[in-house]
Amino acid sequence: MGSPLIVLTASSTEASEWHHSIWQQMMSATVPQKFANTFFNKVTFENEAWPDGRAKYVPNGLRMVETLLLREYREEDVVTCYVDKLDQFVGPETKVLAIHAHNPLGISYATDVYAKIFGENLLPLNAAEFLKIVKHPIIEKYKPKIVVGGPGAWQLERANRLDEFKIDYLIDGEIERAFKDLFQRIMDGDPSLPRIVKIPKEMQATVEEIPVVRHRSTFGVVEITRGCGRGCQFCGPATKVGRSFPLDHIIESVKVNAAEGATEIMLSSEDMFLYEQLPNFETNVPALEEMLGSIISVPGIETIQTSHITMAPVVKDPTIIERLTPYLVPYSHVQHKDSTHPDRRAADPIIGLETGSSRLFNTYMKGKAYPYKAHQWRDVVLKGMEILNRHNWFPFCTFIIGLPGETDEDTKESLNLLYDLRHAKGTFVPTFFVPLEDTRMQKKAGAKLIEMTDLQWEFFFTCWKYNLEFWYRGSRANAKFSLGVPIYYNMMGKKLFGRGIKYPLARFAGVPDRLIRRHMYLDFTGYKRDRKGMAPFEKEILPGFTNVREKGLNLIDASELHHLKPRPQVAEAVHASGD
Repeated sequence: MGSPLIVLTASSTEASEWHHSIWQQMMSATVPQKFANTFFNKVTFENEAWPDGRAKYVPNGLRMVETLLLREYREEDVVTCYVDKLDQFVGPETKVLAIHAHNPLGISYATDVYAKIFGENLLPLNAAEFLKIVKHPIIEKYKPKIVVGGPGAWQLERANRLDEFKIDYLIDGEIERAFKDLFQRIMDGDPSLPRIVKIPKEMQATVEEIPVVRHRSTFGVVEITRGCGRGCQFCGPATKVGRSFPLDHIIESVKVNAAEGATEIMLSSEDMFLYEQLPNFETNVPALEEMLGSIISVPGIETIQTSHITMAPVVKDPTIIERLTPYLVPYSHVQHKDSTHPDRRAADPIIGLETGSSRLFNTYMKGKAYPYKAHQWRDVVLKGMEILNRHNWFPFCTFIIGLPGETDEDTKESLNLLYDLRHAKGTFVPTFFVPLEDTRMQKKAGAKLIEMTDLQWEFFFTCWKYNLEFWYRGSRANAKFSLGVPIYYNMMGKKLFGRGIKYPLARFAGVPDRLIRRHMYLDFTGYKRDRKGMAPFEKEILPGFTNVREKGLNLIDASELHHLKPRPQVAEAVHASGD
């Protein structure tokens, strides 16, 4: 039997279902390849293949390319496999090797920060895995055309490394509408086809033009929306028109994944609350209830993962969380001892909190707070977190350090917000600003780890202090970090970043604040966690917000929030400009 005409692949890290956690998969890929064997065992990224060598699961974007190809070619002509199976499939008849690139050079938000903690020029695991594909001996032998696409393909263009990796075509943008003609020209070797193909926003497909994938995706990813429209200037999808997939399309996608062994479905969305949204970003709760209930009823599906949500709808209408909790918390794979669920389950949606600075928020992302104003963001976050935690939603929250123009005062506002969240149940991950392609900030200068201020280091390591205590308090892992931090500082950290990281690292390692408080902005002196769990967040802000007001934090009362009037035409303005 001859080799297939087209082979599709993705790196092992991007295809992995390790720990059934999308954020742990992303964070694991930030580890420098040099230390990968220290952090992971050899089976961590060994993905499952079918008996014929084809991949059981790969990123959903690659499955979409495969599905579009199968409209034009036979199954035997199109093979999707992992890198360790390339030599089984790539052969003399293979014309194209298509590679999914989520983070091929390791310069996305998380990767660029965490790999460089150990040194400026260390190669992140994601980048090493991409190199393993493009440098594979079987490619050198048969020389198929190399086509790269995916959300991180822009990295290769920006770094001018297409020649180095012998990439024939780089495709950037949504492909469904343009795919048939584009791929035919690639197969034919059309000399008029540019090497870098940028698909314009006008070519975005309608949901009716987007097919149901033919085979299972990593984590059982099923798209429920595309685009957003809230207008955050650092985010690509925020500039795209929001589209919701029909319910029958979603359920058919779930059934495809379940039929090939998936027991978990991950809902792919820039904001789940925008699914079948009503005017002015109003959450369509009945539509979400119907959709989630239909997914749960598919035979074989045991758990559901959410992706992104926004905080403002939670505060505007807390009944959203009350009504959706029965569809998500009992079906989450996440378990935490602070959960009040009988089986200690908790939902863990991703929420971009981004900053505590009202000035930066107003400059770069004020549509995220709609219908509230930028100066209310801190209060909205606190109230929203209380509502989520009360219903066993323990979110994965991201912050961006180093937004253009960030000052010490901005960082202090973020630290104030972080202090106010000290009792919250959730994960807080600091990332650094990266000027992503196809955003309003793509020409801005990215933040650099070497340029972090003392306050930014304090923010960074205080976040991780929270996370360490939330997930590992009292465990052997916590003790290992406490012992390892002084070694890191003296052998590497001080040399790489100077003495500014000394006291933030000390807090992370568990040194009591009374010993370091004069070197830090935040002071946790006298604050003690309940030995049986974290001190209840409700005690801090629930009883009429009395305690918070006494501290001068000016938190908005829930009844006041419900009656705040949206500014005229702001929704339309956000859609149009992101301002």
